[in-house]
Amino acid sequence: MLWGMAPMRSPETPAAFDDGERSVLLELAGRSIRHGLENGCQISLDPAAYPEKLRQVRASFVTLNRGGNLRGCIGHLKAIQPLVSDVAENAYSAAFRDPRFTPLDASEVEGLELHISVLTPATEIIFTSQSDLLEKIRPGVDGLILMLGRQQGTFLPSVWESLPDSRTFLEHLKLKAGLARGYWSREIKIFRYQTESFASSLHATAGSN
Repeated sequence: MLWGMAPMRSPETPAAFDDGERSVLLELAGRSIRHGLENGCQISLDPAAYPEKLRQVRASFVTLNRGGNLRGCIGHLKAIQPLVSDVAENAYSAAFRDPRFTPLDASEVEGLELHISVLTPATEIIFTSQSDLLEKIRPGVDGLILMLGRQQGTFLPSVWESLPDSRTFLEHLKLKAGLARGYWSREIKIFRYQTESFASSLHATAGSN
């Protein structure tokens, strides 16, 4: 979990968001979820109304946890829209469109843990073998994307908390991409990215949009 932890960063990560900017994104994500509960649709917003740094085209993931268990996680690996739009869309999708869960109910809002991860652009890791790849992966820092043809899977850096060993991390990433744990091919491509992550807890009594 990222709850209560400082953002994980590396030298490649863009300048960190300040407390005010994080608060704006967390408030927006919470408002997007409440709007979905009350109106059954995604919130509309004007990116121009937000600070320039939050209007930059960035990719993000929004993760919802309840009682220490995953309740939804949706995001984009590629930057396609202003960050505020991305966070609002992903918050709504994590709450109501994650196919692994039923849509969020109003009774679940109290104490819902809301995590936002803003991604750096992904860069390919060049390696000669699986052993070489394992030596180049940075535990606790790198989020990874595995691609093989149409098969693809990703793990955010937060997954290192439950899979701290590089080999185990890679094996589970293969499973997520639909491959066998021990599968290997020279055609596999691996990309790395980093995240800045922050979190808050929602409350049912908080005002909606």
